[in-house]
Amino acid sequence: MQVMKWSVIALAVAAGTTQMAVASSQSESKGFIEDSTFNIFNRMLYLNRDFKNGADSSTDDYNAKENGYIEETGLGIRLMYESGFTQGTVGVGFDAHSLSSIKLDSGRGRTGTGQFANDSDGRGEDTQSEVGGAIKFRVSDTVLKYGNQIVASPVFSTDDARILPEVATGTYLVSNEIEGLELSAGRFTAISRQTATGRDGRELSEANIIGASYSFTENFSGAIHASDIEDEFKKQYVNLNYNLPLAESQALNFDFNAYRTQDTGSNPDEIDNKIWSLAAAYSLGAHKFTLAHQRSSGDTAYQYGIDGGGTIWLANSIQISDFDRKDERSWQARYDLDMATYGVPGLSFMARYVTGDNIDHGVGVEEGEENEFNFESKYVIQEGAAKDLSFRLRSAIYRANTAQNENYSSDLNDVRLIVEYPLSVL
Repeated sequence: MQVMKWSVIALAVAAGTTQMAVASSQSESKGFIEDSTFNIFNRMLYLNRDFKNGADSSTDDYNAKENGYIEETGLGIRLMYESGFTQGTVGVGFDAHSLSSIKLDSGRGRTGTGQFANDSDGRGEDTQSEVGGAIKFRVSDTVLKYGNQIVASPVFSTDDARILPEVATGTYLVSNEIEGLELSAGRFTAISRQTATGRDGRELSEANIIGASYSFTENFSGAIHASDIEDEFKKQYVNLNYNLPLAESQALNFDFNAYRTQDTGSNPDEIDNKIWSLAAAYSLGAHKFTLAHQRSSGDTAYQYGIDGGGTIWLANSIQISDFDRKDERSWQARYDLDMATYGVPGLSFMARYVTGDNIDHGVGVEEGEENEFNFESKYVIQEGAAKDLSFRLRSAIYRANTAQNENYSSDLNDVRLIVEYPLSVL
């Protein structure tokens, strides 16, 4: 991976030398202070998960299946400062963040939603905080950043499914020297969990990543990424996305995603998985209809987590299940409605159903099957003092057969209310 990493850097530099006649981001820099931004992002999350198979008295970690449900409410506050770059051939800048969580409602016997760390009594911590920063350099349209950062790569992606995001520590290079082409490479040595109690909650040794995405035309793009997670696995990812305009307010979109994951040779779990998904979406004015198929093969299920809880860019990775077990086949039907067309901008609805089968849990165990229904409503205030304040209600119903209940997840109903309020200070 080290050789590939430096190859990307060389490509970026070479690209920069051929684009000198075109204005770059760095040449248009106004300065460290002049281009700086400061944003406050607030997220309140209420999460209730009702385990339909009843309480689990075998647990001894206060993860509250002892009561048959978990229920917590938390508030996450993010202060995000991003400086501009100093002027000149090489611009220098600095980013800083503060992440804080406040427990609004919880209790021993109800913890386990992933919003808070637990204290020695098994209760959610009242408050938690994390601060960090990163120094950054820019030449032309290439940015090199070192320090604490939020990363969104198909092979290394920090999760943001609770009140606070995961944060990775390392070096990340992103180059956009050629129009339509983005090159990236990085090396990360730590990643925190969303409970924000430690710098390296996932105990990452080292992750090296590389990637490229290119827009062939206005409607057709592709991407290829790879990672080497030390002592864990190597992963490759490809994506193809094609949008076909049909008529006014009508379009057909195809999105293909695929991963290949193998252990590094030092992992005793002998990881071996191939998984892909293909989604076709038809848009008609305010309406969008989506059908998707996803299939897993190989000796194991898809593996992720130590490379970030968001590293699963697949069509059928939804609210509860990722439908990524060994040999699993899954199908999705989804409907989206944007009420702006009907005179209510900011209001939207979504419903989807995913069913999976053919899950291999081992010799002598019946084939696993699972099903999940998702329903979502969201409203974003469009103007006034509360502009961009949003309310989002998510509901999931997960059901599976006995083999899947015992080896993956029990039947459950999951309800979440998410209130978000972004504020731009600078």
